[in-house]
Amino acid sequence: MSVLNVKNVSHGFGARAILENVSFRLLKGEHVALIGANGEGKSTFLNIITGKLMPDEGQVEWSNRVTVGYLDQHSVLKAGTTIRDNLRLAFDDLFNLEKEMLELYDKMADATDDEVNKMMEDTAEIQTILDSSGFYVIDSKIDEVANGLGLGDIGLDKFVDELSGGQRTKVLLTKLLLQNPTILLLDEPTNYLDANHIEWLTKYLQNYENAFILISHDVPFINNVCNIIYHVENCELSKYVGNYDEFMRLYELKKKQLDKDIERQQKEIEQLEDFIARNKARVATRGMAQSRVKKLEKMEIIEKPKEKPKPTFKFKETKAPSRFLIEAKELVIGYDTALTKPMDFWVERGKKIAICGVNGLGKSTLLKTFLGIIPPVSGEVLHGENIVTGYFEQEDSKNNTKTALQEVWDVYPSLQNREVRLELARCGLTTENIESMMKVLSGGENAKVRLCKILMSELNFLVLDEPTNHLDVEAKEELAKAIREFKGTVLLVSHEPHFYESFVTDVWNLETFTTKIV
Repeated sequence: MSVLNVKNVSHGFGARAILENVSFRLLKGEHVALIGANGEGKSTFLNIITGKLMPDEGQVEWSNRVTVGYLDQHSVLKAGTTIRDNLRLAFDDLFNLEKEMLELYDKMADATDDEVNKMMEDTAEIQTILDSSGFYVIDSKIDEVANGLGLGDIGLDKFVDELSGGQRTKVLLTKLLLQNPTILLLDEPTNYLDANHIEWLTKYLQNYENAFILISHDVPFINNVCNIIYHVENCELSKYVGNYDEFMRLYELKKKQLDKDIERQQKEIEQLEDFIARNKARVATRGMAQSRVKKLEKMEIIEKPKEKPKPTFKFKETKAPSRFLIEAKELVIGYDTALTKPMDFWVERGKKIAICGVNGLGKSTLLKTFLGIIPPVSGEVLHGENIVTGYFEQEDSKNNTKTALQEVWDVYPSLQNREVRLELARCGLTTENIESMMKVLSGGENAKVRLCKILMSELNFLVLDEPTNHLDVEAKEELAKAIREFKGTVLLVSHEPHFYESFVTDVWNLETFTTKIV
């Protein structure tokens, strides 16, 4: 049974086409991954099917009585409310039904016998709905899902204003899962989840009876939860049955077959043109030559799809620093309250260190404390000599109105316009990306601009906070290669072990030092 039909949808922004004559069908129970390079239009497609964007052409049809839950990259929480307040909003419909039932009971005192009988029927129906929906165990359901995604560690009575970006995303995801919609739409849900919570979400989605559409660049996650792949490339949408690995196998076969078809057609064209050239002037063969001219004119030329620019990342190196770049003695990190017990750390020259641990322990806080951006609660951080640092923050300001070109040029004002453009192009950005405001770029395009600023400096110390969030598979592989080849020192926060396992020398688990119950 089809729950969603998308027919011949086209959409663009200005002169740029995003989707052209795209059709899509979602069946009940299908677990779909929507994949493609950064900026191909995956989030645009979700915005169209949810009605946030009107397509230039085509139709979107949902079946009757379908409920849709959507977690996108820009969802927000109401300020001044607690985590539990927001999670209880998932059950608003049930609370409204309870309110209606209580109001009916109040009205019975002044009603006629017939009216009371009708009200009793209504209240009985509402009571059945409340019972079957688990209304009277809502708080235990909230606790179960919230603990699965790590919100119990933060505390459900904490105000959402005090949460980090990753913690806010967890609240939104938990609320969405509690709503249990007919269709789940998830835009990069693992970006702010650590390994434990990705594992919990994986099991949840594997057992999810309804359909979902997932945007993700996390290959192991897609392999574990999806059975249908839709690939967005060059404004087209192609369907593949199976997981990501099966998609890659079929996609490579498709590319090889296309290359063979193009080669075969080029040979045929050369033969036709050669025959025409040799026979068009001869009276005896002029008719045959003319028929081949018509055949050439009618031939639909097979074109190789336009390839997107591929990123090339290479970190520039400067002279080596002292043996120890950072020494932390009895260090306690935090803001208003301590997040850790006293810690002793040494960051030695040439080491590539991954920092892991569940969300909310202070991994980003540790990086900022090491760099002197925020002060320690207690203890001290000592820095070595000749350290030149490149720091990649987890997120850019959502209201950054600078163009990508200006964002980089402001850091390197001595460079010429064409030089800055060339560096951005090396990071896999198109002319249109380069001239667009940072706030309108996709998450992956935005990350590439911020990486570009680091790649242009000579460094000996890389500090990277979740650099793979939003990056497509190709960009992640290129970034891992660049870090592997970098001869300097690396301090990395990441929730993707498969990203850093090939190059790290040490793994620090912050759970060892936390003051929280993990």
